[in-house]
Amino acid sequence: METAGGDPTPGARTGAGYGLLPAALRHWLNWCNGATATGLLLAAAGGARSRPGPGLLLLAEGYRWPFPTGGAFTVGDVVISAHDLDRLQARHPRLLVHEERHSRQWMVLGPAFLPLYLAAMGWSWLRTGDRAARCWFERSAGLADGGYRDVPVRPVRAALREALTAARQAQRPR
Repeated sequence: METAGGDPTPGARTGAGYGLLPAALRHWLNWCNGATATGLLLAAAGGARSRPGPGLLLLAEGYRWPFPTGGAFTVGDVVISAHDLDRLQARHPRLLVHEERHSRQWMVLGPAFLPLYLAAMGWSWLRTGDRAARCWFERSAGLADGGYRDVPVRPVRAALREALTAARQAQRPR
């Protein structure tokens, strides 16, 4: 939710315009389902430093592991990035709105989020050659808000043929 001048309203800083109470509920449920604790452990194991963020999110910067790729990713209420999130948000002003939506997805799905997300990411890659463009989780969080672009779908048969060819080439001795 934005004003006519494009500035976020005060509510937008406390959980994507849903106010502090729903942010507190999301935060509590993500602690209860173990997602936020997992996010903090993953961030610490990857060398990230955590600090409080808007809407009861926790921001973990300086993550050093190569996977997952992307500017930032969220586990529970923890937004994890290899980058300085203030600089990243300067390039993508709605990034934390996007990541907060992922936090709500974690709230609802708990540990089931990860395998479902990976399956949706695989489906997106199969249909478009891009891991995010047709991923239900990324589309629901707002592709553009997360810095992603939409990509048209490709025929499934052609995608399967391409995947099989790539798999065969990967198995060949070098």
